[in-house]
Amino acid sequence: MVSRFLLLMALSVCVSGTLVVKVAQRSYQAEEDQDLILEWTFKPKPDSSLKTLNIFCDMFNNQKDPVLFHLHEGVEVPQKEGDFVGRVQYDKEVLKEGQIRLHVSSLRTEDSGWYRCEVLTEYGSSWDRCHLSVTERNQTVSEPEPERPESQSPGRIGFYIGLTAAAVLILVLMVTIFHKKHLIQSPEVIR
Repeated sequence: MVSRFLLLMALSVCVSGTLVVKVAQRSYQAEEDQDLILEWTFKPKPDSSLKTLNIFCDMFNNQKDPVLFHLHEGVEVPQKEGDFVGRVQYDKEVLKEGQIRLHVSSLRTEDSGWYRCEVLTEYGSSWDRCHLSVTERNQTVSEPEPERPESQSPGRIGFYIGLTAAAVLILVLMVTIFHKKHLIQSPEVIR
């Protein structure tokens, strides 16, 4: 595995050109057991053949450096061992258009890390990388209870009822006092 990478690196130093590989998205987030599509693009020359195309995609973090996908002279090199055996498929149809689409299935938390894809052709080489973060799957996904406003708590309801009753009582007293005062000041009403 390391020897293949070194070979591609050596070839990329020897071959110069204008090839540019770009990742479609710099970072991805997913949960365990989900599927994901990682994408890179490059601009192939119109007269180039897939037989001259070499692609090497791997995942690297502090603990491992597994091969994700390898295409040698237009032919997929099957992976016989590693973390991604049987979990990575590529779209052959879009490869001629300069798109590398890798479908990674059944993600695991240990799949978190950097993913690099290098393209090597007769007219140049280039690579780009992205980061994937896979979190543990939530066992029970439940909707959170909507928060009740504080005014609806039982203690607050009683407080507001008492406050309202006091306000009504004060209002009644004020009206009564105003009415009595008004009656006292106008003697013609009494007669």
